Amino acid sequence: MKRIALLLILSFIWNLSSFAQIQIDTISYIKNNPLIYSLVISKNNKIIHQQYFNRQDSTTLFNDQSLTKSVTALLIGIAIDKGYIKSVDEKVADFFPELKADTDKRKQDITIRQVMNQASGFYHEGVNVGALLSIPDPSGYVIKAPMVSDPGKVFRYNNAATHLLSVIITKSTHMDTRSFAKKFLFDPLGITTFDWKKMNDGYYDGCGLLSIRLRSVDMLKLGNLVLNKGVYRKQQIVPAKWINSIINPEVTYKTPWGLDNSLYGLCWYHADYQGTKIIYALGWGGQFMFVIPSLKAVIMTNSGVADATAIKEAALITGRLFPELLKQLQN
Repeated sequence: MKRIALLLILSFIWNLSSFAQIQIDTISYIKNNPLIYSLVISKNNKIIHQQYFNRQDSTTLFNDQSLTKSVTALLIGIAIDKGYIKSVDEKVADFFPELKADTDKRKQDITIRQVMNQASGFYHEGVNVGALLSIPDPSGYVIKAPMVSDPGKVFRYNNAATHLLSVIITKSTHMDTRSFAKKFLFDPLGITTFDWKKMNDGYYDGCGLLSIRLRSVDMLKLGNLVLNKGVYRKQQIVPAKWINSIINPEVTYKTPWGLDNSLYGLCWYHADYQGTKIIYALGWGGQFMFVIPSLKAVIMTNSGVADATAIKEAALITGRLFPELLKQLQN
């Protein structure tokens, strides 16, 4: 019994020391920040820091906003691997036959890849997100609306078009996106608690306007899945080939937000930050999941999503918090 007790004490002390590797408690812009909700960090697949702020805790299901896109991207890879979707270059028109009768023949050539790259040329909802949410059939509205550019030519961040990915998953697998995610992604990872809303067309939100909601530690698992080439506990959850496509996309586009000089491809962001490769997911208002392969680390943050403070909070994380955390992880 004494030996067991000693091992437990040593384990407790080790856990305390591992959590102490990251020091942010005294940083004023974190300590006094009413907008930040969580910060969870793992290294070598072990959580080394977990902290919650402003009345949030480890059970909170956070509004992940456009991290929903990056989760949906993992599901697309699983669907391709299982043969439900031919490839990322399959035509969207294969799932929306009405596009083949559209007078704008460009719509027949739009691929899943172009939708995932925010370069489909489909109608973009602009700043009036509320209007899109109120439309009875948002996916149908988008594919019927006039094109705004040629497919593949222009990066135009497009929630309206990205939602089509969820429709494609549902049509190709004959399972709704939530059920498909639960069976092939969440259950194998031990993610049992989450919330996911449907758009007015009856399909689960594929873009983040209504958002998937996960605990920060569970979203962190998805980051580690990318870090570990799709493997969790010796089980291949997402095909390694697809993870490699996410990490090294064939086509990327420059983005005017996020970390400096970021590129976008297949619903994920990429940056060379002071010589360190970063793959990350980004959601409105300060929802970030940074994957740092060279350090075998993942950083997850959740924050408030109010429009009035969203840009300021995101800038604080990319401009101050992330650089500080990266420095500490490198030391």
